[in-house]
Amino acid sequence: MAVFGQFVVGPPGAGKSTYCHALSQFFALSNRKAALINLDPANYSLPYPCDLDIRDLVTMEDVAESLSLGPNGSLMYCLEYLEQNLDWFLEKLDTLKGCFHNDLTVIFPNLPAD
Repeated sequence: MAVFGQFVVGPPGAGKSTYCHALSQFFALSNRKAALINLDPANYSLPYPCDLDIRDLVTMEDVAESLSLGPNGSLMYCLEYLEQNLDWFLEKLDTLKGCFHNDLTVIFPNLPAD
């Protein structure tokens, strides 16, 4: 079974999270499996549960506080930290595919706005 994905990008307030939530509801009503991935370490108000969340690895709030960085520096640090821990992400992704019993059809990563 093939796995497809869609990267959801846009400026702040454009509706990325709303779009991902609506798509997940659509796929659920269609009896198709879809996974929601949050790659935005600063998004604390998601209207849906994530199947994989970067905030389990690193959050912008923790980075900003511990390293005294502003929003842009904190975001860059978080994404570089994810890159350095890519094995964590790939392991979680493999686990996610296993949870869906290889019947996962779509993955929707919600990316940071900045």
